[in-house]
Amino acid sequence: MRIILTPILFLISCFPSPAQKLKADSISNRLPMETTDTGRVINMWKTASYLYSFAPDSSIRIAQRALFLAQRIKYPEGESRSLGQMANGFLSLGNYPQALEYYLKKLQLEEAGNNPYNLASVTMNIGIVYVYREEYARALYYLHRSDSIITANKLTDLQFNINLNLGDVFNRQDENDSAFYYFNRSLYYARQLNDVDFIGTALTGMGHLYTKGNQYDKALHSYKQALDHLHVANNEDCICEATLGLAKLYQAKGVTDSANYFARYSFALGKKDGFQSRQLEAASFLTSLYRSTAENDSAYVYLEAEKLLSDSINSKEKIRTSEALSINEQIRQEELFESNRRREEERRQQLQLLLIGLCIPILFLITLLLSRVKVHVRIIRFLGVISLLILF
Repeated sequence: MRIILTPILFLISCFPSPAQKLKADSISNRLPMETTDTGRVINMWKTASYLYSFAPDSSIRIAQRALFLAQRIKYPEGESRSLGQMANGFLSLGNYPQALEYYLKKLQLEEAGNNPYNLASVTMNIGIVYVYREEYARALYYLHRSDSIITANKLTDLQFNINLNLGDVFNRQDENDSAFYYFNRSLYYARQLNDVDFIGTALTGMGHLYTKGNQYDKALHSYKQALDHLHVANNEDCICEATLGLAKLYQAKGVTDSANYFARYSFALGKKDGFQSRQLEAASFLTSLYRSTAENDSAYVYLEAEKLLSDSINSKEKIRTSEALSINEQIRQEELFESNRRREEERRQQLQLLLIGLCIPILFLITLLLSRVKVHVRIIRFLGVISLLILF
């Protein structure tokens, strides 16, 4: 089952829409008109948040600019938001070490702050990165930590997400009792929120668990309810998952025609939307199904599709790896430039302090010398005032 991400990361599991691109363009166009540095930081991280699902490299660069400006003007909220968007971009690229690095930096800021929602969210996101890395013990540590923060601060908006994520981890580890407990809780909170997408997603998880436990009638009921909600939400990614779940359920029950129908439905929908990983799962299932029924021609068709999809996904992974290396170098160069700029700024400030330090005793000395000769008292007072102004 796919990982269901927190609200901050939810777009990673979705595909970009024209509305997202328009929103990013709209915010970006307002940037030159912004008159305050704080406003510029906000506009930049918001732009990055709309870009990362379909243009992660651009999102990372914009978020980095926001981060440097936020650090310059000492704006912790802007720093935290920018770090989070950089982490999101790296997660979208599949660069888990870099994503983890920036989430941990964000965590340090949030631990020093006073925003339980942000703290719970970033802690959950760190757990999700560990799920992607299949380090489930570490994932559970951070997810349980997030759960504690959510419970202690009554953050009901995050209850669905944390319970679904915990259920997913236990499901991956075949700890079905724990998985059922958390999926059931996620369904409860989804209904409390009256969110059809969340309800459909939680019911899909329940369907998987019931199928694993050979409780086929309950699984069938869960999947059908899930699809009713997912169609309303137009979550076609999860519809692919639920329909393939139904196909596996019908195969287990020996109803081959229904298994064939739902698997082909999942494959066709994945193809329409460009969900290659969903297509690959469905093609692999159909190849196996047709072999079991000795329909060799059909099995061969889906075997070829499986090979093509696998090659395409591997090729994209190589491209993503290359992109990750490229963006890492760009980030390094930007960090080097910013480091040099800060050193120059510090050097300039030190020179200013040195000049001030030299001017003060010189002016006092001049004032003292002038007091010993016949000079108008106003001049001496004026120099004294100037000395004090420089000092302060």
